[in-house]
Amino acid sequence: MLGLLKDQFPVRIDLPNGAACTIRPIGEEDESAFRSFHAVITEEEQLFIRSQIKDGSLFHEWISDQQNVQHFALLAFVDGRLVAMGSLHQRPGGWKRHIGRVYFLTHPEFRGLGILDELLGILVKISTQIGLTKLESELNGERKVAIDSMASIGFRELVRLPNYIRDMQAQSHDYVLMGMNLFSDFENLGTGD
Repeated sequence: MLGLLKDQFPVRIDLPNGAACTIRPIGEEDESAFRSFHAVITEEEQLFIRSQIKDGSLFHEWISDQQNVQHFALLAFVDGRLVAMGSLHQRPGGWKRHIGRVYFLTHPEFRGLGILDELLGILVKISTQIGLTKLESELNGERKVAIDSMASIGFRELVRLPNYIRDMQAQSHDYVLMGMNLFSDFENLGTGD
């Protein structure tokens, strides 16, 4: 169902610094940009990223879902350079099928320009169009800017567990689950499995 929404793109926005930003779904042609983007993420920050990002497996996982049944990834470009990414993940069935999960990452040089807010806004809109009624995102407690951005568009902290998760170097950190209730488009609400 997510694949049907691709006709809503690209989205163009003007950033506060005057740069034009284009947001569109990920494509096979983006592998080089995807790798370059992740190469600038510091080792310290990578300790908090759930997936392995430098080996290309995340890119290939997203691209292999051609119909965007479970993954819908958006990329934001400024002057042809990948500067942010956001993704919506949907469970195809089961008792949490109405809950989407969102993940995002912004290039260090482009943080604080509102790109994350735009990506999240688009993903929230898409979520309502496909009938999701809730969104969630898991973060470590150190991602204060991301937590604040999410709160500014309606997410709230559902759970904070001190020293619950461990980074790739076995250091403990707070686990934060952010959530948001959605009001879905009526015609897209399913009646069950």
